[in-house]
Amino acid sequence: MTMISPTNKEVQIGQTLKDHEYIGMVRREVLDDFLRNRAAENGAQLINGLFLGMQLPQKTGESYVLTYNDYNSAEGASRTGEKKTLEVDVVIGADGANSRVAKDIGAGDYEYAIAFQERMRIPDDKMEYYKDRAEMYVGEDVSPDFYAWVFPKCDHVAVGTGTVIDKKGIQRYQQGIRDRAAPRIAGGEVLRVEAHPIPEHPRPRRVNNRAALIGDAAGYVTKCSGEGIYFAAKSGRMCAERILINSEYGTRMIDEHDLKQHIREWDAKYGATYLVLDLLQKVFYTTDAQRESFVELCEEEYVQRVTFDSYLYKTVQGNNPIGDLKLGWQTLASLWKNENKVPDEMRTLV
Repeated sequence: MTMISPTNKEVQIGQTLKDHEYIGMVRREVLDDFLRNRAAENGAQLINGLFLGMQLPQKTGESYVLTYNDYNSAEGASRTGEKKTLEVDVVIGADGANSRVAKDIGAGDYEYAIAFQERMRIPDDKMEYYKDRAEMYVGEDVSPDFYAWVFPKCDHVAVGTGTVIDKKGIQRYQQGIRDRAAPRIAGGEVLRVEAHPIPEHPRPRRVNNRAALIGDAAGYVTKCSGEGIYFAAKSGRMCAERILINSEYGTRMIDEHDLKQHIREWDAKYGATYLVLDLLQKVFYTTDAQRESFVELCEEEYVQRVTFDSYLYKTVQGNNPIGDLKLGWQTLASLWKNENKVPDEMRTLV
């Protein structure tokens, strides 16, 4: 991975990775289909439909009544689908940042970023450059509070950016990353344009009675990186395992206390990670001087080791007091040095 500062200083990340360690890039259209098929192979019943809402139980032991449009039925072969209902004992809302399940159970809102990207097919010689490389760009020209990226997607790249505080300016920041990366994506053809919200923190309420939220619906996306796929899968697994155990493998009905147990386990395992990454984003993603310092610090082997261990294994790393103290002094020195040191004329193209 290459990190690129506001002045286009490049730092190669990954020198501390072991042979078996890597950061993979996925295409959601491929991954999601794989996961659906695997679930069906293991007994899940897939419904090609659109969830419309649900009726909550009014008494203990009553079922949830889900309403959805079924596009698989003979009557639902049209674009609108056939409206159907389904009674269930437990609801797991894995329906993304704009979760209808969250709305129905009164889970509350959260602050969110808007992410925008263009899938681009670039010339073969330029695609070769991105074969084993991802790029992260920081700078006021590409995002006021996040980063921009060029990520490989097998035979094409995704070029995009994100922001929380200036959503209306997302097109301007997208043009900024296109300009910064121009020499490396020149001749590219836009295949698809994508935009979606990225939660900034967990929802105020993630469990209500026998309904729980996981993944983006719950707000499980990390600051700094914006990663959510791992946490979506992991939270789904942890929730499912807790349901199996507490229901004694389907022999008793679970309740809110049972579902909240998996929330406590989740917060104990990953709560510190979210807090640390939130702090890092506030410290290093605010001004170009701070962004310059962030990239500069990433040259340090200790920073790379701690950062990648934390990223790969999803827990806060750093058990070397001397190294942590040294890093603290280096951070302060770098921030001091780069303050007011990034004039506009230094932001030349790569």
